Amino acid sequence: MKTFSERVVEIALSIPKGRVTTYGRIARAAGGGAMASQSITSILGKAYDTGIRNIPFHRIVYADGRVWISEDQRKDRMKLYKGEGIKIDMRDRVVNFPDVCLELK
Repeated sequence: MKTFSERVVEIALSIPKGRVTTYGRIARAAGGGAMASQSITSILGKAYDTGIRNIPFHRIVYADGRVWISEDQRKDRMKLYKGEGIKIDMRDRVVNFPDVCLELK
């Protein structure tokens, strides 16, 4: 049986291009409770550090459609979004969020 962390990584890797999902949806789909969404970034960061380099961090957003974006990564992140057809507004939110947000089971 896979651990919660293993399920989180597997789910993150399954998010298709052109779609996003939320930290909370990943946590619930992996079997976590209400507070588990706070651990998603840490779990994925550790997976990245151990060699899983194809994690689509840019496809994981906050529940309100906001994207996490630092100024030093803005140009690269925006290029990823544009390349996948994901539109980001001036407030760093996914345009048409309900339409591109992947519901996980």
